[in-house]
Amino acid sequence: MGHLLNLVTPLHKATARKYIDRMVDDKVHCMLKAKEYEGDYWDGDRRYGYGGYKFLPGRWKPVAEGLIKTYGLKAGSKVLDVGCGKGFLLYELLQLEPKLEVVGFDVSNHGLANAHPDLKGKLFKYRAQDRYPFGDKSFDLVISLGCFHNLRLFELATALSEVERVGKQGYVMLESYRNELEQFNLQCWALTCESFFDTAEWIWLYRHFGYTGDYEFIYFE
Repeated sequence: MGHLLNLVTPLHKATARKYIDRMVDDKVHCMLKAKEYEGDYWDGDRRYGYGGYKFLPGRWKPVAEGLIKTYGLKAGSKVLDVGCGKGFLLYELLQLEPKLEVVGFDVSNHGLANAHPDLKGKLFKYRAQDRYPFGDKSFDLVISLGCFHNLRLFELATALSEVERVGKQGYVMLESYRNELEQFNLQCWALTCESFFDTAEWIWLYRHFGYTGDYEFIYFE
């Protein structure tokens, strides 16, 4: 299998979270609203998701730099983002290497409609758990950040095998935990997560489903 990376963790740790507050805030209602993945999730009240997911120039730049360096991306390299949201990471990749060929898809109409305007024609609506509409090894790199923990186990089997199939290299980042405190915090905070596994379980699943790419976990400490 691939390597454990540390590309998103510094950005993740920069945000403060009040775990208990979310757990006791009519959480079932908030979960159902968040799982629509539309306006409330992206740009509504924080209790439903991001609480306003706006483009901040340079916010995703360190992650983009890490991807370019780690995978040797250059002019002409093809990158697919599974669960791209508003496409801000793809935009930052293009700022660093304008001649990349980037494609992204997401299930959210709101996210895609509010994507960075420079990505027009590069994003489309699609589900991560369906067979991807691309040929084998179509992309130099397939990435997915904060998406696959929102799939159920049988859906993960398809998603991970598809990343493996259409990409020459892969990088998947998702939520996990290493101890009981992080497990509790994740269960308090997560609104859309369907697969709650610790790191050892995720690595076992990667191997079981034949995923050989790189991976990263973010934790709620």
